[in-house]
Amino acid sequence: MSMFPQSALKPGVRKREVFGWAMYDFANSGYTTVVLTAVFSAWFVGGVAGGEAWGTLAWTSALAISSLIVMLTMPGLGAYADLRAAKKRLLVLSTLGCVLGTAALAGAGPGDVAWALVAIVLSNVFYSYGEALIAAFLPELATEDRMGSVSGWGWSFGYLGGMLTLGLSLWYVTHAQAQGLPASHFVPVTMLITAGIFGASALVTFALLPERAQALSRPAPGAGFQASLARLKRTWREARSFQDFTALLVCSVAYQAGISVVIALAAVYAEQVLAFQQTETMLLIFLVNIAAALGAFAWGYVQDRIGHRPALGITLAGWIVMTVLAALATGPGLFWLAAVIAGLCMGSSQSAGRALAGVLAPGQRRAEFFGLWMFAVRLSAIIGPMTYGLVTWSTGGNHRLAIASTGLFFVGGLLLLTRVNVQRGIAAAAAANDEAAAQPR
Repeated sequence: MSMFPQSALKPGVRKREVFGWAMYDFANSGYTTVVLTAVFSAWFVGGVAGGEAWGTLAWTSALAISSLIVMLTMPGLGAYADLRAAKKRLLVLSTLGCVLGTAALAGAGPGDVAWALVAIVLSNVFYSYGEALIAAFLPELATEDRMGSVSGWGWSFGYLGGMLTLGLSLWYVTHAQAQGLPASHFVPVTMLITAGIFGASALVTFALLPERAQALSRPAPGAGFQASLARLKRTWREARSFQDFTALLVCSVAYQAGISVVIALAAVYAEQVLAFQQTETMLLIFLVNIAAALGAFAWGYVQDRIGHRPALGITLAGWIVMTVLAALATGPGLFWLAAVIAGLCMGSSQSAGRALAGVLAPGQRRAEFFGLWMFAVRLSAIIGPMTYGLVTWSTGGNHRLAIASTGLFFVGGLLLLTRVNVQRGIAAAAAANDEAAAQPR
């Protein structure tokens, strides 16, 4: 039996299209792995900000600002993408923006706080746009009952891309340190490596992944944005009809807030609390990516078998265990164990959440609904890291208390998940599709 069966795909969808779709996860994972998690986050706090007490809060504030921008713009952008069948065109533009923003981070040296903050805000905004747009392709490719496994293919393949980018960066950092070169030399090179792999890998996506959606209407030139905002307002007015999708959004805000902390501050925690060196931190994140790839790939099949809600719930319980272990760790051993659990849960929970959003989103409004989903994810990216930053700032740098407080987000997510009725949500999405099909185009 094939691990990548054709039966998991909708009629007419070829495996090369799915490969092209998964290559975008491969392309953009290096950004989160190297920029947000393993290298630049710790370099900003310890190098650019000079280890000042406000460094962690400044870093989390930059991420919060970028998330706020995405929150305010992504739903309208998603509605526009549906209206004009423009997901692929917008994906190309967002990729270019993130690649250029990542390359700009190479110019951030000690004291260049303003430059670093502007570059991280812009690159993270464009990264988030791309993440939402590529997710909106998933329901066009996978059958409803195999959404979990196909989503897992993309997430697991994505972590391989993260490992490639991190592996090349780790090789260069090790080489530079052997030559006695400082972080101010090798960190910029890792940013250029990340930007290069992102841009080159995304070309495969643009070549293989078609835009299957059809434009929903033909508005007059210049009226697209107004029409998209009108559709967005209608989405909010009709939220009661999609109560399970909106319940998932609230749940996602909670648990994604915790995940955002791990992504943005894992390296900072390792270096500030456990005195990890740069190479140790990169090896740790490399291990996390291996675990995440395995978790995303295997858990997708489990999700198809046991159901979307139980699969997501199990991963949230794992996250709670991870935060307890990380808070208790006084040496590398227990923290490495926590990191492995984090990796397994990260790949599986993010894949499960994307697949669940896919089955609850009406087919005619996928990009719009994934824009709302990204709204929730970006809100969580404000709440989680800012909470961590404020806890460390107000307690004089108590990172243990900050990571322990992060566990409350996963507890909240697990409780809120009980409000999601998957079958009812699928029925609501199907009814919306039937209504859209009955209306004249």
